[in-house]
Amino acid sequence: MTPRLARILTRLYPRRWRSRYAAEFEAFLLDDNQAKGNVRIVADVIHSAITEHLTRAQRGKMNPDPHSFGSIAKHPSAFVPMAMSITALTMLACVLISEIVQNGQIIREADEGTVAHLWQILMAGQLPIIAFFAIKWLPRAPKASLGVLALQAVSALASMAPVFLLKL
Repeated sequence: MTPRLARILTRLYPRRWRSRYAAEFEAFLLDDNQAKGNVRIVADVIHSAITEHLTRAQRGKMNPDPHSFGSIAKHPSAFVPMAMSITALTMLACVLISEIVQNGQIIREADEGTVAHLWQILMAGQLPIIAFFAIKWLPRAPKASLGVLALQAVSALASMAPVFLLKL
């Protein structure tokens, strides 16, 4: 790899990262044992630089706090209930859009139908996941896990609101 390319790749990283690692990283890139200008190495360096920029929100910390809101929200037990609520809400929206209107009246099925049963399964299926999340994370990181639990509650209420308000 040429010194110019190594310098350019190093400049892709955030300033705080460069002040700490630039000389060592450029020496690593210029090492003769590395493949000379290998496209895969360049792609990996670019990907790593982008990742460093995206994780800069940690205010300069190189190792993120494992008990921060962002770290906890990435766990499946945190985001799966929210995804289930959003899916249930989307299903309700599709049903409302597809209902047949005849003579100014909405025609509904006599029975609840498949979508209603799937909505019920999605909403009830969240409860054990939320309970697991609360049991696991509330003792470890109370403040961050309460924030995630609040988001889970808001997403569940957003999915329940059309059912209550439109009497579905």
